[in-house]
Formats: sequence, structure tokens, C-alpha cells
Amino acid sequence: MIAIAAETTSDQVAGFGNDPWWIIAIKVVAIFVLLILLTLFNIVFERKVVARMQHRLGPNRTGPGGWLQSLADGTKLMFKEDIIPKAADKVVYVLAPIVALVPSFLILAVIPMGPEVSIFGTETRLQLTDLPVAVLFTLAIASVGVYGLMLAGWSSGSTYPLLGGLRSTAQVISYELVMGLSFVGVFLFAGTMSTSGIVEEQERLWYGIILLPSFLIYLIAMVGETNRAPFDLPEAEGELVAGWGTEYSSFKYAMFFQAEYFNMVNVSAIATTLFLGGWRAPWPISAINDGMFNTGWWPLLWFLGKVILLIFIFIWLRGTLPRLRYDQFMHFCWKVLLPISLVWIVAVAGMRLAFNEGLERNQILLYGGIAVAVLLIGSLLIPEKKKPAEPEPEEREFDAFAGGHPVPPMPGQEFVAARIPAATTQTDDRTEESSRA
Repeated sequence: MIAIAAETTSDQVAGFGNDPWWIIAIKVVAIFVLLILLTLFNIVFERKVVARMQHRLGPNRTGPGGWLQSLADGTKLMFKEDIIPKAADKVVYVLAPIVALVPSFLILAVIPMGPEVSIFGTETRLQLTDLPVAVLFTLAIASVGVYGLMLAGWSSGSTYPLLGGLRSTAQVISYELVMGLSFVGVFLFAGTMSTSGIVEEQERLWYGIILLPSFLIYLIAMVGETNRAPFDLPEAEGELVAGWGTEYSSFKYAMFFQAEYFNMVNVSAIATTLFLGGWRAPWPISAINDGMFNTGWWPLLWFLGKVILLIFIFIWLRGTLPRLRYDQFMHFCWKVLLPISLVWIVAVAGMRLAFNEGLERNQILLYGGIAVAVLLIGSLLIPEKKKPAEPEPEEREFDAFAGGHPVPPMPGQEFVAARIPAATTQTDDRTEESSRA
């Protein structure tokens, strides 16, 4: 009996699982409505911010200040003609947008948006549920959602969507690995994988400050995970028309579009929870009146503000950076981000061990600074590899018409008088004879 009770409690987090059914229903509906409203907001917000960066007008006609433009676009997509290519695998083609959209609703279920509040006289947390491995749950759900893009590319029966689907596969494998490694430092410092527990451990100091490299690595990985510019290689319009979504239209395309914006909110909410203190107010607001603004419904405002700030970073990157080449994109992940993540995990584990052994923070910073200084000095003393001198190109005569059409000479080639084709010479002779006559 005791073993059964212990097994039951080990699968639950304290404070969850006791809500009445109607509270759970309210939370489920609230998460759904919040995602829809944030999507409508983010579409117009992105267009207005990018327009501001490019010194032009954004949406300003539909609704007050143009803020109903995304609602008008969604309505238009719902009533457009739905076309299914003849070569498509119809079952998978129809299921792909559903596979991409449905998992994106599940991540916010384990994200804490505030402390305990009173809803119609019942005390409950502003979080649907929590798990001992809630962060791993979010990773699993995010990886399932990307299967929709791969299935869409394969089932379309066309070349460019297939290439976009293959790119999605490689992108997910690469950047989800880096994203998972960025969480390790948080687990080592928090001592838990529960999202509510991680927020509680950030009461004094946010992990985005003390684990800044992990936070920066996650910010880069979340852009690659959501296929946003400059990492939007699976749908690069300059190379693949529209990638995996080339053959989609109408409401099916709208589902993919909605899933992308849902995932932007999801990864921003995860970053807020793990690195930015979750629903806690920023300092010095958190110090006012013994943390008055960290109680009640105020924390929901701080949570949404941090999420929107991270979404602004998405938009800022899109309006600033050009798209990478695919080889640069994969090189950056495997040869830059991955080694940095592994080295940083070892450093964080060392710091955590030092804390457990009783070393003071000042001592750790002193020893860490000395180690960094030694590495920097050592890197300066290492001689640079000199590239072997390239042999000077041999000077040789260059015939501009050797290939049948005129081309400019390469460096080191000596230009000779252009050889006039025979047909051109005969035409010129006839012209001279006719002019004399």
C-alpha cells in the first residue's frame, strides 16, 4: 500500500491534480483563446514593426489603426479555393496540417503564468498542470509538430516541397539537440525539470543572468526550431518557391501559418519560464511593497510582457539579417553552437560542484576569471597557420570567342584581338558590296 502511494506521488507535482473539472475546463479554454488572440496580435505586430524598420506604412486600413488586418487575412484564407495536386498522397496531404497544428496547443499546458489566484472563490494556480519532467515534455511536443512539415513536403508529390521537407528534417535534428543542451545548465542549478519548480528557484536571480551563454544559445536555437528568418531554409522562396508549403492553399495553408505563430509563442513562453523568471516581476518592480506585484493577477501581465518582448526579437531578426546559405546554417549549428554548448555544460557542472562544496561566489568568479584569462593569453600565443602561397597564374593568350560567345578574360590572362566569326565576315562583305552598288 505504501509503495503504491509513493509511486503515485512521484508522478505528480505538489499543488496540482486537485482542481475541479470546471476549473480545468476554464483553463483549457483560456489557453486556446490566448493562443488565438496572440496569433492575431503577432501577425499585425510583425507587419507594423517591419514596416517601421523599413520606413514605410504597415497595415492601417482594416479596423482601428489596422489591427484587424490579421482577422481579415484569416477570413480570406478560409474562403479561398482548396486545391489538392493530382500526384499528392491525399490522406497524408490532409493530415499534415493537423499534425503541425494540434501539438502546438499542448505546450502552454505546462507553462506557469502566475501564482495561486481565486477563480469564482476557488484557489488555483495559473497553470493547467505540471510534470516532474515538464521541460522534456515540451521538447517532445515540439519535435512532434515538425513532423507536419516533413509529411507536407513528402505528400505533395512535387520536387520543391520534398526538398523543403528534407531540410526540415535536418534542421530539427540539429537545432533540437542544441536546444536540449541549453536546458542542462538550468536543470543543474534548479535541481528539477518541473516548470513551476524552475520558476520558484528564480525568486532571487533569473537564470538568464547567471546562465547567460545557455540563454543566448537557446535564443538562437528557438529561431532555427521555428523556421523563422534568417533560418527559414525549409521554405526559402528564393530557392524552393515556398518549400514544404508550395502545394498548399486555403485553410490548410492557414493551419500551417497558425502553427508557426503558435510555436513562436510556445518557445518564447519556454524561454520566459526557464531564463527570465517566469511570471515574476522584473526588478525593481518586484521589490515594491514586499513583492505586491508578484501576487494576484499581476504576474500574468509580466509573463505576457516577456513573451511579447521575445517575439519582438523574432521580428527584429527577420527585418535585420539576410537568410543564411544552407551549408552555413548547418556549419553554425554543428561546429559552433554544439561545441560551445558542451564546453559550457562542463563549466556549469564545475560551478555547481563548487557551490555544493561550500566555495563562495567571489572565489568561484576569481578562479573562473583566472581560467578565462589563461585561455585568452594562450590563444594569443598560438601562432596563426600561414596559408601556402598560391602560384601565380600563367600568362596565356585569351580568346573571347573560344566558347562560341564573348566572355571577359580571367585575372592573369592576356586579351588578344577578338576573332571575328566567318559568318559575320561574309555578312559584312555583302553589306559593303551592296553599299557600293
